[in-house]
Amino acid sequence: MRSSTRPAMASSSPAERRREMRFSTKWLKFYRILSCLVVSSMFILHAAGWLQIPTLRRVENIFYDLRLRATVANTTDPRIVIVTIDEESLAQEGRWPWGRDKMAYLLDMLFDYYHIKLLGFDVLFAEPDTSSGVALLDKLAAGPLQQNADFLSALTTLRPQLSYDAVFAKSLVGRPVVMGYFTSHIKEKTPQVGKLPTPMAAVDNWPFSALLFDAQSYSANLEVLQTAAQSGGFFNNPAIDQDGVYRKLPLVVNYQNQLYEALSLALFRTLLGQPPVKFIIGEDYGLNQADNRLEGLRIEGFTVPVDENGAILVPFRGRQGSFPYISATDVLNGVTDPAKLKDKIVIFGTTAAGLLDSRATPVQSVYPGVEIHANVLSALLDQTLKSRPSYILAAELIELLLICLLGMLVFPRLSALASALVFWLLLSATIIGNFYCWAVWNIDTLLAAPLILLSLLYGIQIFFGFFLESRRKKQLSTLFGQYIPPELVAQMSQSEEIFSLSGESREMTVLFSDVRGFTHISETMEPQALCGLINAILTPVTRAIHETQGTIDKYIGDAVMAFWGAPMHNPQHAAYAVRSALAIVDMLTAKQQEFNAQGWPAIEMGIGINTGIMSVGNMGSQFRMAYTVMGDAVNLGARLESLTKQYGVKIIVSETTRQAAPEFIYRELDTVRVKGKQQPITIYEPLGDKSAISAEQIRQLDLLSQGLQSYRQQQWPRASTIFTQLAAAQPDDGLYALYLERIQLYQSSPPTAQWDGVFTHTSK
Repeated sequence: MRSSTRPAMASSSPAERRREMRFSTKWLKFYRILSCLVVSSMFILHAAGWLQIPTLRRVENIFYDLRLRATVANTTDPRIVIVTIDEESLAQEGRWPWGRDKMAYLLDMLFDYYHIKLLGFDVLFAEPDTSSGVALLDKLAAGPLQQNADFLSALTTLRPQLSYDAVFAKSLVGRPVVMGYFTSHIKEKTPQVGKLPTPMAAVDNWPFSALLFDAQSYSANLEVLQTAAQSGGFFNNPAIDQDGVYRKLPLVVNYQNQLYEALSLALFRTLLGQPPVKFIIGEDYGLNQADNRLEGLRIEGFTVPVDENGAILVPFRGRQGSFPYISATDVLNGVTDPAKLKDKIVIFGTTAAGLLDSRATPVQSVYPGVEIHANVLSALLDQTLKSRPSYILAAELIELLLICLLGMLVFPRLSALASALVFWLLLSATIIGNFYCWAVWNIDTLLAAPLILLSLLYGIQIFFGFFLESRRKKQLSTLFGQYIPPELVAQMSQSEEIFSLSGESREMTVLFSDVRGFTHISETMEPQALCGLINAILTPVTRAIHETQGTIDKYIGDAVMAFWGAPMHNPQHAAYAVRSALAIVDMLTAKQQEFNAQGWPAIEMGIGINTGIMSVGNMGSQFRMAYTVMGDAVNLGARLESLTKQYGVKIIVSETTRQAAPEFIYRELDTVRVKGKQQPITIYEPLGDKSAISAEQIRQLDLLSQGLQSYRQQQWPRASTIFTQLAAAQPDDGLYALYLERIQLYQSSPPTAQWDGVFTHTSK
């Protein structure tokens, strides 16, 4: 029954399979490049702020915290002391808030007894203090006792002492005290409470102000208190990260076109005498930024780097306890050593658990908020603030772009081991460079983005590399598997060399081998035994060729044709061919006993080797193609194989092969013209590696050289003597008998005067 469909074999021809594999390999490479571009683009857009990848941001925060904890100083700064409302203070002095009269007494103790330098309050005094009962006395004075003169007189005398807010305000006057307050950045109808301190500066239409944090309302101290104090600063943080961790802190905020400073910055400026602040923008650094983003603050010779939001990275010195702590009750009772507070900067705050002033920070999950301000002030004094200048973004984008190029261009060209080594080197270099920028230059750069991108690109390379290598091995096996050993196919798959079946010219080495007297052998053996003999010969011959990375061209009955140097370039092609021929001779010698046991005849094989320029490729017709070599150098190799019988040797190589494989010792045989060539060549017999030659062999070769020289100079008696001596030492060597026969012929029929010592062979 005739089918109307196309046979399946037609769609799976070798040519079509090769085209399909090239097509699929091309698409695999395209998808690998596309994957690298897509992943890299996402990371670059994320770094530029145009795309938010929450997971990457969380990992970046984790890496930031790890790096910070690994590099903190873990030292104590004695210049700043924290006077704290701790559990002991609450037990001794009562619950918070304390009366303003007690706060006034605390203030007097700090400045008059302990002689501190500066005081900052990390607490808020937003409501009037009515604990003295003066309001009740005023009510009695206006009611039942309004006619009692003695009562009214006593109330007038006592009123200043009972107005605790006024007492506290009086203690603030003339002293370097910075009050703390709270700003709200949520748009809601929250009433403004208290009085804000004098603003640090007016916005004055500065272009960078649009990026600052905008306060919507505030809760500040009583007007009488703020007016009496020298300054004030906000102690809240509108820049807490989404995971609730304190990593940044704004030093300035905008409220109704007025700029206000943080508590730590207010303490720093008060310490310096309230100098004006100059705002450093991009133009001051020569960045020529169109938006003139804020880069830093310059205060009395000090430079404070900030980001475009006016924030800094909180410079933690270490875990809680990086500054001396003193209980407020000890100050009130005067039991603290005055030396611990003399000329110190004091920040008053709370650490008692019930007062809820703890924060989550990179160095500790529960960290006193008051110590955050101490850390910032300490770094301001030491000028050790870390920063992220705006220009670092360009460097980060370039870094990510370079990683992308490495992933697309470098990794695919490396072996698995080399790419792994480069990956770990780049990974280490990225981490070291990041830590160097942090520790030496005080610059914060992205760490998670380059590390994860590098890892992803390496993973993409491994993923697609596996399929590409499998596809490449399959393709090479399809193209060359029938000609070359599997080991060479595997080596080719790992090489960056491009392999093709199309014709090309290159220097190569060709080998021809033939079993001597095979016609006679085949006539005397049964077909089955003859097949077993051929298999027993050709199998080890093929193995010897494959072990030296040779390519089998064809089997011609008992003959084998092979070549080295294609499809994979091999600069040692001549040496491999010679080594393969020597191995074949040794193999046949070792198998003679096995052949005898089978009742097979002794086998002798002749091998010819030549090195030269050859054409190699897939050649043939539209019906049958073969990957083979052609050219004059190939023909010469076949001629050399046919000469082995005439010279009584098993291997003959040309002078070009001898020059290309100098690691072997050779015996010169003759200078000849082979049939079909006019140019004479010198032919040699390889004896083995130079390292294995004996002193007797060297003596024989020297004697042979003298004999050949005398022969070519037509010094027949001397040449005859030398070859007779050589033949006596090696009676089974047919070469010396050949020369003795020629000498005898030339003595009876001398050659012409133009004879050049070259022997011309007239048959193949």
